[in-house]
Amino acid sequence: MSQMDSVIVVGAGHNGLVCAAYLARAGRKVTVLEAAGQVGGMAATREFAPGFKASCAHLLYLLDQDIRKELALDAHGLSLAANGMKTIALDAGGEHLTIGPDRVTGPGVSEADQAGYREYRRFMAKFAAVIGKLHNQLPPRITQERGDLLALGQLALKIRLLGRDDMREFLRIAGINIYDVLQENFDNPLLKGALSLDAVLGTNSGPRSNNSVFTALHRLSGNNGGGKAGVLALPAGGLGTVTEALAAAARKAGAEIRTGCPVERILLDGGRVAGVRLAGGEELRAATVVSNADPRTTILDLLGARHVEAGFAKRISNFRSRGNAAKLHLALDALPDFRGLSAAQLGERLVIAPTLEYVERAFNHSKYGEYSTMPVAEIVIPTVRDPSLAPSGKHVLSAVVQFAPRTLKSGWNEGKGAFTGVIFDLLAAYAPDIREKTLATELLTPEDLEREFRVTGGHWHHGELALDQFLMMRPAPKSAQYRMPVDGLWLCGAGTHPGGGVMGCAGRNAARAVLGA
Repeated sequence: MSQMDSVIVVGAGHNGLVCAAYLARAGRKVTVLEAAGQVGGMAATREFAPGFKASCAHLLYLLDQDIRKELALDAHGLSLAANGMKTIALDAGGEHLTIGPDRVTGPGVSEADQAGYREYRRFMAKFAAVIGKLHNQLPPRITQERGDLLALGQLALKIRLLGRDDMREFLRIAGINIYDVLQENFDNPLLKGALSLDAVLGTNSGPRSNNSVFTALHRLSGNNGGGKAGVLALPAGGLGTVTEALAAAARKAGAEIRTGCPVERILLDGGRVAGVRLAGGEELRAATVVSNADPRTTILDLLGARHVEAGFAKRISNFRSRGNAAKLHLALDALPDFRGLSAAQLGERLVIAPTLEYVERAFNHSKYGEYSTMPVAEIVIPTVRDPSLAPSGKHVLSAVVQFAPRTLKSGWNEGKGAFTGVIFDLLAAYAPDIREKTLATELLTPEDLEREFRVTGGHWHHGELALDQFLMMRPAPKSAQYRMPVDGLWLCGAGTHPGGGVMGCAGRNAARAVLGA
């Protein structure tokens, strides 16, 4: 097979593995190079204390079911320990709310809020479906070419087919803040707080920030096969089971995957891609390089800004990717006693977001380079459903904690211990015995995520999900169809359309773009 048929994929995160699998199935000679010792990136299942395992991404709600079927991921080991998980909004007094796809139960939920929730789910799911239908297509460019004009016309038609009233509502709310939408629809403070958390998880925004409705819609937009928008699942063995299955599918198709091979430089010859050089000095030749690294790392570090036009380099440099979420892993001697919850309920998704105002105040600290003194959290105890992640009788607690800015004013060397204490105080307000049950603690700040997983800013989505970093503008105009302005260089990661989440669509779309070039 000639060098022209050879493809190097930089990074074995889930999108890189999806891209590699589809390219190999099409007959390309594919080599995947991963810097870490295992595949998966932030979706890898890793041991954080002896015998205790967790993955940074801990819930599955966007994985594209067509990819799952086409790559036969179930045959390669993917299975679910839980599917259709409910969300429990924690109340410090034990008056918790249980939130499902169709109804809310718990003290203080009025009939008006029940009806409001059904209507909210209806229109949010309908609007999210408009976004979801874009996941598996190349984003249209703003040109006069027939194909782009047709794609833009189809997008406009999808919005028009919402119906007159829903179309008006979609256009009204899509770019605004979730705070106003929730205030319009609900009275219960705990319900509003919990729903607002879905709009700000993994983002650099609060409930009053514009685009937070859009990020809430993104979370609901996956073709996840659950029948309900945003259905939550817990893979057996953690998210690493997903990426290991993807790696197995890629290998079966003929791809070679090399771990422990950090790429130092993308090589050029005569202005086009010629291969890569590894950190150890080894050079591998290929006419096509597809990078699963984030856009800034790819263009500014691996390629070098001098090889692209200055305006493009500036746009990539300005691509917003400031992480604001920390990840906590606790090794537990036994299940903690969350006041008012049964052992079975501890297997659901637990959230700490008491009110809209609380969530907004938590975000405010990050504007000034400070961590939240009263954070919000999404908590999962996966070992209730999947005992394989801990020694017999022991448990793992996995939590996303916000807000924790990548650049902390006092520095994370000084702030990490103090923030860990703040988080334990938060958890103890709901589970008073959490400290005495804890055997080991790991807190990954955005700085840690950047260093360990080589992602700029420690941002899970490689960049903010916002209307100005969406579709044909992700990561920047003139590069939104995965092709970079250097012949033979492509992107396939979460910094491209359709964005973050363990979905796989960016990887498959990029493979299709490469094959169609």
